[in-house]
Amino acid sequence: MNITIIGASAGIGLEAVKRGLNRNHTITTLSRSEIKLEENVSLKMLLGDATNKVDLLKSIQNAEAIIVTLGTGKNMKATTLFSDFAKLIVEIHRENKIDVPFIFVTGFGAGESKNYVSWLIKLFLNYLLKDVYSDKTKMEEIITNSDLKWTVVRPGRLLDKELTEKYRVENKLFKGINIGAINRADVADFLIKQAENQTELKKYIGISEK
Repeated sequence: MNITIIGASAGIGLEAVKRGLNRNHTITTLSRSEIKLEENVSLKMLLGDATNKVDLLKSIQNAEAIIVTLGTGKNMKATTLFSDFAKLIVEIHRENKIDVPFIFVTGFGAGESKNYVSWLIKLFLNYLLKDVYSDKTKMEEIITNSDLKWTVVRPGRLLDKELTEKYRVENKLFKGINIGAINRADVADFLIKQAENQTELKKYIGISEK
């Protein structure tokens, strides 16, 4: 199938590109930086801005599923990247009715999940990533109040380890949920499989090592 991955130059996005190709999909990417992968007939890489309407429209043309893995890297400053993107994709949806699965990655600690993190993570989110997670929460709110076919994925602390395909998926928040570390490759595996078959439609997903 044709899958578009937005924010694909590093991290989970890059891992999702690799996983999608490995599962024989045709992948279109949109990112501001070049993606360091070998040329592949099943990979179309577009350089552009996810908050630019022309760039975004070009990237999602013919998409059968759209994965959003936007990030700010190590930049912890206040941003409107996530909410600006959400507003734009909802605007495009109103104009074009995009009837495909959308899978958004935020982080465990966004939205209501902030009440279910450990005290140490809460400290980290409150002081170092407060502004970034505030905008991620705004993105969640904009998307989940739309009629897009959305799934929001909130991984725990991200690790750079090999794919295991063994991870825990929680679609409800509860005391003691304990969403901990997870490999970026395993998050990517879940994203691609949700693109293939959106079993968690309109749900917030916590994902962690088993």
